[in-house]
Amino acid sequence: MRPLTYLACTLVVMALAFWAYRENYRTQAVIGEMNQIQRDIARLREELGILRAEWAYLNRPERLRELVDLNFDRLQLVPREGGQVVDLNHIDYPRPPAPPPPADPAGEPGDAAPQE
Repeated sequence: MRPLTYLACTLVVMALAFWAYRENYRTQAVIGEMNQIQRDIARLREELGILRAEWAYLNRPERLRELVDLNFDRLQLVPREGGQVVDLNHIDYPRPPAPPPPADPAGEPGDAAPQE
């Protein structure tokens, strides 16, 4: 009986060692993947900062004013004035179409009044 117990204990220890070995490598793989994702996030944040700086540079008022002056003949852009802005409540939107009239109950079969 003792040799069977020793054999069972040895097999359990070997199975646990194999499980721990696999979990160790699986954990290392996930940690490596997580590090790669963090590097990608840092790279994308840096690119986003660069794009925001470029956007701010391209939207400088003096640059836009020069572009409007150069393309005035084609675009016909003029400065906006305070009186040009209208509140949305002052816009007369078209009314939605009227709903169809209800069906005539006397014209439907089966709904006729009982005859005496």
